[in-house]
Amino acid sequence: MTDTPSQQKAALRKETLKRRNALDEGLRIEHSLTAMQHGDSMATFSPETFVPGTIVAGFHPIRSEIDPRPLMAEISKRGAQLCLPVVTTPQTIEFRELVRGAPMIESGFGTIGPDENALVMNPDILLVPLSVFDRKGGRIGYGAGFYDRAIECLENMGKTPILIGMAFSLQGASDVPMEPHDRRLNGILTETGYIPVSS
Repeated sequence: MTDTPSQQKAALRKETLKRRNALDEGLRIEHSLTAMQHGDSMATFSPETFVPGTIVAGFHPIRSEIDPRPLMAEISKRGAQLCLPVVTTPQTIEFRELVRGAPMIESGFGTIGPDENALVMNPDILLVPLSVFDRKGGRIGYGAGFYDRAIECLENMGKTPILIGMAFSLQGASDVPMEPHDRRLNGILTETGYIPVSS
């Protein structure tokens, strides 16, 4: 019997996270800084083309994830309005404005985000965490579906955010199984550079 897409995803996730978890902590820090340098030169974020006031959702890294905070700090200097995802129900995340010195709370799954007094924002660009990616924009998250639902909600409001996956290059796969609810990334940023999505 052939595995379902969900079962295929689970197997790929398990295998890839095992590789990611084995990556030396010092190397994870180095790769995160290198990814920031590559992101800094992308057309999306370059000083020549970035529009101040653009709302960018980052994320607080958990476990062995790549750290997007160096890139977030850099684009903040360019006038980006930053926000972080916060789990509000077992099915929902919202994006709250990240302001220096504002109170932070635990947001589930080991991550943190701004508290309930923060402004809720609708991002123009999402830096998206993931467990596995492919070069066609396929993404496997962690199985809860928070980002797929949040992106659908933004689309229902008439927004089509740019989706940039952030990961280490070893998280790449030749082909990620996709289901109807899955959203494809516009590109992937790793320590080896930016990978534009090919069809």
